[in-house]
Amino acid sequence: MSADVLVIGGGPVGLAAALYAVRSGLEPVVLEPRAGTIDKACGEGLMPGGLQSLLELGVDPQGYELHGIRYLARGRFAEADFTAGPGRGVRRTTLHEALSRAVAEAGIEVLPLEAAEVTQDDAVVQVRTLDSARPGPTLTASWVVAADGLHSPTRRSLGLDRDRPPRPPNGSRARSADAAEQGTAGTAEAPERRYGLRQHYGIRPWGHHVEVHWGVHGEAYVTPVADDLVGVAVLSKQRRSLDDGLAEFPQLRERLDGAPVVTSVRGAGPLRQRTTRRVAGRVLLAGDASGYVDALTGEGISLGLAHARAVVTAIAAGDPESYERSWRVATRRYSLLTHALVQVTRPAWGRRLLVPAAASLPPIFRGAVNELARPGR
Repeated sequence: MSADVLVIGGGPVGLAAALYAVRSGLEPVVLEPRAGTIDKACGEGLMPGGLQSLLELGVDPQGYELHGIRYLARGRFAEADFTAGPGRGVRRTTLHEALSRAVAEAGIEVLPLEAAEVTQDDAVVQVRTLDSARPGPTLTASWVVAADGLHSPTRRSLGLDRDRPPRPPNGSRARSADAAEQGTAGTAEAPERRYGLRQHYGIRPWGHHVEVHWGVHGEAYVTPVADDLVGVAVLSKQRRSLDDGLAEFPQLRERLDGAPVVTSVRGAGPLRQRTTRRVAGRVLLAGDASGYVDALTGEGISLGLAHARAVVTAIAAGDPESYERSWRVATRRYSLLTHALVQVTRPAWGRRLLVPAAASLPPIFRGAVNELARPGR
């Protein structure tokens, strides 16, 4: 089997890349071994720019209207509304279902296969596959988009993980979060490992903002996703249970007291993933697979959609190296603001002062929120 573009990974970014490919006159095929609707730990808040990108693709997932971001800590808060229109809280499963319907309606083939080995020459890319752990067909494509997530096996096999050797081509997937974290040998300061946990509560939302509760060791994100459903995610450098993480936020615990838990806990991490580059010949990385700083700013889906658009634009132009430039443009705001926020909140005193500082400087806080909220073109 051959295609113009082979997309490795059938999550939101991979499916969006396939839809952009069809719109550009290319024939895509998606590889995704997981059956049905795919869920994962996710903040589930779509920034206005990300929502606009979905609507332009003809994808309009159900959810809960979001008006902005609110930071809270020890009785103080800072709030910033979106100026480019509302965002939307959307269950990850709802988003995946909506994109899957659009892909099916566009006639895009999604194969239940796992990418085991990627080889290429100047003209084509060949992907050896696995079908339920058994050898599958070898597929040929002019281009490959690797959108296979935070701990991308494709990224590692191509040697694009920073400070980490490539994985031997043995067909195995990297399934352990710890095993997939990049090494930091030889660096002056090891990046802080951070992890995320998410669960949903059957409770009526108490506002139209994403709430970020700041604690000593981590943050709790509250995202309304339906009239009777709220998602709660805890990000922390400590690996602990969700209940232990929520114990740091008594105001939030009081809000959730008595609310039924309606989903199981899902986790992700370590969050930070660094790449040496995003293009290796005819293989291009998109979404979390292309590198990830942290979930602090909640821009993951919006940024991934910008990557999907940019990677297809570069492929359609036959100029893969232009994607490296457009990736940097799309990622610059997220990287600068997220790096700054991670560094400021790394010491305990920085975490204590963040919300009071944001509350006392509303134009700066509002400006930062809306820099992230606008479309990443």
